Amino acid sequence: MIGIARLAAAGLLAIMAMGTARAEDALKAKIGVLRLSSSAPVFIAQDKGYFREAGLEVELKFFDAAQPIAVATTSGDVDFGVTAFTAGLYNLAGKGVLKVIGGMSREKPGYPLIGYFASNNAYAAGLKTPKDLAGKRVAMTQVGSSFHYSLGLLADKYGFKLADVKIVPLQSLSNAAAALKGETVDAALLPISTARKLMDEGGAKFLGWVGDETPWQLGAVFASPKTLTNKALVTKFLGVLAKADREYHDVVLAAMKDGVAPINDKTKPLLEIIAKYTNLPVEQVVGNCAYIDPDGKLDVKNVDNQIKWLQEQGFADKGFDVNAIIAKDYVKAD
Repeated sequence: MIGIARLAAAGLLAIMAMGTARAEDALKAKIGVLRLSSSAPVFIAQDKGYFREAGLEVELKFFDAAQPIAVATTSGDVDFGVTAFTAGLYNLAGKGVLKVIGGMSREKPGYPLIGYFASNNAYAAGLKTPKDLAGKRVAMTQVGSSFHYSLGLLADKYGFKLADVKIVPLQSLSNAAAALKGETVDAALLPISTARKLMDEGGAKFLGWVGDETPWQLGAVFASPKTLTNKALVTKFLGVLAKADREYHDVVLAAMKDGVAPINDKTKPLLEIIAKYTNLPVEQVVGNCAYIDPDGKLDVKNVDNQIKWLQEQGFADKGFDVNAIIAKDYVKAD
């Protein structure tokens, strides 16, 4: 009996050792993200264990603006960044310290994401639509940000000069929202997840959606050249994201109507995951589901347009184009 017990104990120790070895063998990665629905596939993959199943031990690091994620990726504080394009990101990529490896969120008609919002006083004074932003003080996170580019597209569409708009860079979404509520700016570009509380409290007025006015490729997945040397890590990471992209698209986005996702037995589990990571109730998440290509494709042509626009504005360095910043072995072009 003692011999049998010893054998059983030895077997148990062997199993435990194998489990420990597998845990140690897991590829580790830190991902920089914002608490926005534009990162929904990342949240789904993490919460449903898809990364773990693929042999990845993933830690999410949350930021309050896009540009710091790009900086953190180059410094090695995170291995992958998932966020919106910015002039700063392009400048880093142009220097060769960042590479775009996939697409993420897009501004697309019918999928509310980033909106134009007016202060109550400015609205009362005649700021009623996005085209009325000419000559106004507009808050955003940073000069050269995705919000800045959105405003530039709007200026081109309606024929007013971007230089006539007073850009007020406030470094974070929370600061921009506070300035709008406090009437220190006339308007702000904000994600609906940030602006909804303002509207519910009567602190701002909605003017329109960027996706309805000027669709474009908003977000991407990127990494440093150092991370890209670990092909097993990158391949597994992108494979998991592709699985989550497809699930998010087919379950949530395909069910949306008039910009709102229904809450039912099929959609609720994913909506609850997005709510958990964005710190929003499910009832708000349903109207805040960013569009993401089901195959994780990147609109390369639009990205090139972004680079050229930012270069013309003096926000991005000259001397590079989209071909210099994408990792062609990984990017699925649209």
